[in-house]
Amino acid sequence: MKKAFITGITGQDGSYLAEFLLNKGYEVHGLIRRSSTFNTDRIDHLYRDFHDPDARIYLYYGDLSVSGQLTDLLHTIRPDEIYHLGAQSHVRVSFDMPEYTGDITGLGTLRILEAIRKTGINAKFYQASSSEMFGAAPPPQSEVTPFQPRSPYAAAKVYSYYVVKNYREAYNLFACNGILFNHESPRRGETFVTRKITRAATQIKLGLRDKLYLGNLEAKRDWGFAGDYVEAMWLMLQQEKADDYVIATGETHSVREFVEKVFCKLDLDYHQYVTIDPKYFRPTEVDILLGDASKANTQLGWQPRVIFDQLIDMMIDADMELAKKEKTLQDAGYDSCEMRNSGRT
Repeated sequence: MKKAFITGITGQDGSYLAEFLLNKGYEVHGLIRRSSTFNTDRIDHLYRDFHDPDARIYLYYGDLSVSGQLTDLLHTIRPDEIYHLGAQSHVRVSFDMPEYTGDITGLGTLRILEAIRKTGINAKFYQASSSEMFGAAPPPQSEVTPFQPRSPYAAAKVYSYYVVKNYREAYNLFACNGILFNHESPRRGETFVTRKITRAATQIKLGLRDKLYLGNLEAKRDWGFAGDYVEAMWLMLQQEKADDYVIATGETHSVREFVEKVFCKLDLDYHQYVTIDPKYFRPTEVDILLGDASKANTQLGWQPRVIFDQLIDMMIDADMELAKKEKTLQDAGYDSCEMRNSGRT
């Protein structure tokens, strides 16, 4: 039985990856941050679905800023594969917390690579690189496109990208960079624009709110489904030689188009509900991201399965169910604060 270690296991990608690996027969170990509230809701179903006397999913409290603990964990677990997904991953927040972003998103990668080197474990390593590294580079963007980062988050990811390449070449580690373009799902965090849109639109449809505040509607992104993209991560670590790959759909859509489609599917006119708020604009914008995944298509045999409209439908359906539950609770006399505090939303 192979062992996998996942940082960021409670996030969108981590939850889909853990599910994928468990179905492949892996023993899964995950790193989670200690916080004042439980944040394991995305993976709670895995305990239910895979609960047996020989449990195959294990969680450890830890932090990407503590190198000694990371070294101890890897020495104890001795995983076959390491998927480094943990980061401060919100681009807008990185402008407000640049030092923290650099430490966790950038140096966090270095700490794990050093832990691999010091323990001498024979583990394959996957680094979650980001299309944000391309920034202002003209599309389409591929593995040979020069990086032009436009945020502290993107700059930290560029650092991680190059330190992975350096450890691969200097220490002969099997270390890959997966340069993933935007990938969404019903498990996406509610502060990210796509989920923010589907969450608000379904609430507006049921009369739970009346406005959605957004920033730059003209930004264009290459959006795919997170469930498809975690398979690409796994495929990278099944190759004989470590390499770097762009993972993308090859299509680009604007935030405005995303908004329009979501509201249209709910029989709503977005012009009546969407208000532009300057506070959501980034100090430096990334106008367009469009990935060329030809290398992954050819060498990994990977193709996206879920198309843009299917992704939107999937997210609307999930958020409509959530909004209906909120509506029921509201009608029963709960206010929004009580619903949050009771864990009912």
